[in-house]
Amino acid sequence: MSKEYINDRKFEKADFSITRIDAGDYENCIFNNCNFANVDLSGLGFSDCVFSGCDLSLAKMNKTAFKEVRFKDCKLLGLRFENCSDFQFSVHFDGCNLNLSTFFRKRLKKTRFANCSLQETDFTQADLSGAVFDNCDLIRAIFIHTNLEKADFRMSFNYSIDPEINRMKNSRFSLAGVVGLLEKYGIEVE
Repeated sequence: MSKEYINDRKFEKADFSITRIDAGDYENCIFNNCNFANVDLSGLGFSDCVFSGCDLSLAKMNKTAFKEVRFKDCKLLGLRFENCSDFQFSVHFDGCNLNLSTFFRKRLKKTRFANCSLQETDFTQADLSGAVFDNCDLIRAIFIHTNLEKADFRMSFNYSIDPEINRMKNSRFSLAGVVGLLEKYGIEVE
């Protein structure tokens, strides 16, 4: 199957669970209110694209390339970003539901997560140095051997991060959020 090159296209309310998405590389495309739930996106490339109001829940993403891709108000449940291509991987999220997704060993330097639900999201061994978590719910999110240097958690909440097993130099937290760094010690702060 040959790959197409799709440039500067706008997709509105397309249901790719019924109509298959063409294999190819998408550049400078906009996807508005499209359904990709359970769709196999393996091997596709997305560069400088915007996904707005889309559902990509449980999509298969083996070697999928995301380069400078923005997700706005998207449902991204259970996605395995660690299976995506590492080459120039760059994503940003605003108003997205990323519950139960995984970023195992993913390089996410300076990635911005704004107004997102990241419940039970797995960041094990990810590089989140310089990342910004702005107004994000991180309840039961997993941070194990994660690089959080210079990451900003000041406006987020419900996180529990063990400073002993994560790299955290110069990361930023609000005073109220410091409790999430002490949780494992059973300390009560009043």
